[in-house]
Amino acid sequence: MSTSEEVGGGRGGGRRRRRGGGNNGVWPEPFLEALATQMAINTTSSINRLAAAQALSNLFQVCSTWRAVSRSDLLWQNLSNRIWNRDRLLRPTWHDEYVYWHRTSNNFRQRRYVHRTLHFVQANNDDDNNDGLSCRRIALSDRHLAAGFSDGSVQLFHLISRAHLSTYYPQQRDRLGRYSRAISGIILSDEKLVFASLDGDIHVVVLGGADTDPPRRAHLGDVVNDGALVDFTGRDRWWIGLYAGVPGRAFHVWNSETEQLIFADGDLTDPEAVTGWHLLSELTDLVGRVHVTARDTAVACTGPRLVVIDLHNQGLILRERSFQHELIVGSFDATSDSLVVVDGRGVATVRRTEDLDESCRFNVRGASQRGVVGSMNSSGYGVMCVGEVIRVWEVENGVYLYSLRERIGEVNAMHANERHIVACSSDGTIHLWDFGA
Repeated sequence: MSTSEEVGGGRGGGRRRRRGGGNNGVWPEPFLEALATQMAINTTSSINRLAAAQALSNLFQVCSTWRAVSRSDLLWQNLSNRIWNRDRLLRPTWHDEYVYWHRTSNNFRQRRYVHRTLHFVQANNDDDNNDGLSCRRIALSDRHLAAGFSDGSVQLFHLISRAHLSTYYPQQRDRLGRYSRAISGIILSDEKLVFASLDGDIHVVVLGGADTDPPRRAHLGDVVNDGALVDFTGRDRWWIGLYAGVPGRAFHVWNSETEQLIFADGDLTDPEAVTGWHLLSELTDLVGRVHVTARDTAVACTGPRLVVIDLHNQGLILRERSFQHELIVGSFDATSDSLVVVDGRGVATVRRTEDLDESCRFNVRGASQRGVVGSMNSSGYGVMCVGEVIRVWEVENGVYLYSLRERIGEVNAMHANERHIVACSSDGTIHLWDFGA
């Protein structure tokens, strides 16, 4: 079966058809498109995302009416968004967009990739921090890769060429510990880079502007009154920071457009207050992680707890789970609708972010004896690194798929999106696995 047949067949150059009854005398075209979309979503839920293509192909072969529907650009736009979480058109038509991400997801499942490396540019500053090139966070966009380090620097790379584009440093200020400037979170798009440090400072860089423009400080941190900013992330209209050190100040939420603080509240990290302060002077284990979901909520993880908070309602806790077996915070990651985390026994659970109900579980070999770094993408794959081995699972059903062929040593940070896995090893190398079709 050809690739076009696998993902629905019709090739009309992505042309939009007339939004009426067309030449179908019974059902209007919008109804047929909605029916096809719902069938693809149901197949994704019951089997997996790749199976939606075969279901669509079967449907479009029923008769000429359905084959005509397969040429609707609006249909493929909706399918690309609902199945592959794509809202930007990067290829000639939305059908091409869907085909690309279907092929890339299949590559991810079949272990078809190209492995490349990127090397840090040595920091050139007067800092006495000998651990300045310890990578703390990694982020990806469609065009860029950003890596943040414990000396406060963020290095930006072009993904396709792997060329180093620039290194950004936070503005100078008084320091309250050796690692107070260490990067604790990065938000990256093709147009903007936002990064935060443990001291609570948040800086913004507009990409594509003059390379000499320094980062603009959008928020001046207040460690004494807020504690250490242990994690920082964002999505759409939200920035959210997770703090530890001062009781009742765990969550800080900003409007990303106005950069104004909306609220600061929450007790999630109160038991880890002392650890939060220690992070300023020594890089201990992670205290907590937080992610923004698609429903204007955020899900956060510490060793004993998972919580879901309402960003519209002053951080009101919507769902909460406590665990007898301590969670490994470094293994936690979340997408719009799912999260994955490994506990101290080496058992990984996949849960819905909406209600924290368990979807499936799988065993991560060696996680109970050694640290584990985890990530997951929106295409349904979870990635776990234990020791020198990076393994991949299907998170819809907990099926183990494979381990990457390369052994890269101890991993400090790792991130996976729908096309790439990127990991930073302790020897000063960024490893990039590209599954692109």
